Amino acid sequence: MTLESNALPRHTGEPPARGERMTGAMAVVRSLDALGVTDVFGLPGGAVLPLYDTLMGDEHLRHVLVRHEQGGGHAAEGYAAASGKVGVAIATSGPGATNLVTAIADAYMDSVPLLAITGQVFSHLMGTDAFQEADIMGITMPITKHSFLVKTAAEVPAAIAAAYHLASTGRPGPVLVDITKDAQEGELDFVWDPRVDLPGYRPITKANSKQIQAAAELIAEAERPVFYVGGGVNRAGAAEELLQLAELVGAPVVTTLMARGVFPDSHPQHLGMPGMHGTVPAVLALQESDLLITLGARFDDRVTGKAALFAPDAKVIHADIDPAEIGKIRAADVPIVGDAAEVISDLIAAVSTAKLGRDFADMTAWWQRLRGLQETYPLGYAETSDGLLSPQRVIQRIGELTGPEGVYAAGVGQHQMWAAQFIKYERPNSWLNSGGAGTMGYAVPAAMGAKVAEPERVVWAIDGDGCFQMTNQELATCVVNNIPIKVAVINNSSLGMVRQWQTLIYDGRYSNTELNTGHGSQRVPDFVKLGEAYGCLAIRVEKEEDIDSAIKLALETNDRPVVIDFVVSADAMVWPMVRQGTSNSDVQYALEQAPEWEEE
Repeated sequence: MTLESNALPRHTGEPPARGERMTGAMAVVRSLDALGVTDVFGLPGGAVLPLYDTLMGDEHLRHVLVRHEQGGGHAAEGYAAASGKVGVAIATSGPGATNLVTAIADAYMDSVPLLAITGQVFSHLMGTDAFQEADIMGITMPITKHSFLVKTAAEVPAAIAAAYHLASTGRPGPVLVDITKDAQEGELDFVWDPRVDLPGYRPITKANSKQIQAAAELIAEAERPVFYVGGGVNRAGAAEELLQLAELVGAPVVTTLMARGVFPDSHPQHLGMPGMHGTVPAVLALQESDLLITLGARFDDRVTGKAALFAPDAKVIHADIDPAEIGKIRAADVPIVGDAAEVISDLIAAVSTAKLGRDFADMTAWWQRLRGLQETYPLGYAETSDGLLSPQRVIQRIGELTGPEGVYAAGVGQHQMWAAQFIKYERPNSWLNSGGAGTMGYAVPAAMGAKVAEPERVVWAIDGDGCFQMTNQELATCVVNNIPIKVAVINNSSLGMVRQWQTLIYDGRYSNTELNTGHGSQRVPDFVKLGEAYGCLAIRVEKEEDIDSAIKLALETNDRPVVIDFVVSADAMVWPMVRQGTSNSDVQYALEQAPEWEEE
């Protein structure tokens, strides 16, 4: 059957008949339906119009029209990070596709399963500098797990199936499918076969048993072991296994920025977050340990400080789904390649068996040292001296009044670190942030995506006044689509983290960091007026006694988004801090205050 261009078949919700004739655009939609995709984020344009025309007829695929493709990409990321599903973003060719690049890079750094579908110009126009042509495959090659260029309709189902499989298996990540306009308009006999054959792609999920045994031996011998837990444990859905192994071993646990929530903050073995702005006990536990039990972490520079000086006395067990991460920064005494959930389960069995046949090393002195650090250097903050709000207190109260069942998405900068520090995370997938790429503008669209994925949960975007101005247009998306997120703008009228470095390193020379949004400034823009213009409930809080009432009002308001402009002090800083390029042993607890180190 040949279809007229104005008589495209519409999706009825019934499974397609084998060999049903349809367009490539319809095949994209049918393929997504077959994969169980229910929500996509995107923005139409000329090169992707056939796909958008088909989307109108689909009853099972919710399309959220974003206001900028970067917002669509971050929304898909937030959807994926909150739910564990694959996020899907759609954009047109040229600038539409390039606007997705930041989100794709972000997903690549943080191992977020993302399917990016882009339109491309007609195949016969490729390479001619046609209108809105861009080589998006070439542009994104370093920041995707894989990319597919689809030039014929017949290639569509297999490409979508393979892309989804790649994004969601092994180490998760972004995969791009670039589909020419003629492939969307062309026809095929649709047959859905989710099986994919990808030569060379064989992710190892089951660990080598000898390596598991060797790891159990090191754990048994260690007097100062630490579980160094990264985002890979979160992506693997291995929180329950981690809890069981940690309690079995009895060693302290630190959770990186990407792993916050995968081990409960309230657990007595948890020391908090390590790294540049980690707690003193977490930072020094890694530094003074004799064994790093590294699970799904990658020895990021923000955690290690100067890598050559990191944990000098520690042997290393390093387990990761991606063999390229093992030995990249730090040599592993016991390398383990495998899925975190399976590796941890195998370690539970091996350690349990080892405990039946031998005594484990005594960790009493180690815990005495760590408890002493916790008592001496608790996480805290100094009250402001200028009469403005303390940002730490604002964020802490958001967490306390919302509770652990909420979802918290942060932008990047000081507010991100305070949100990681002062909100207590008790469950995985409750903390969303841009860890690797450090993308300003992540919070609002990521929160939007998380709310679509988890509509029954309270979702906060904790943003800075700088980050908020990058993607706040997605508030329009939230209002129109009834996505009632809460936005807390931690408004210090500046690019706060950059300003902190200028204070500490550049002698207070504040070059181009004043944003004129906060106290005593022109307030350009006025965030309350901006929020109201978008149709949100908008509030400004300038007094400490108003913090709780504003948060409670936000929690009670679920018929529209809420924007709260918290006017905070620009002088507040994130502590503790390890300066870039120095040893973690030089961690500063507060301004002009560092711990006293024990002699070796």
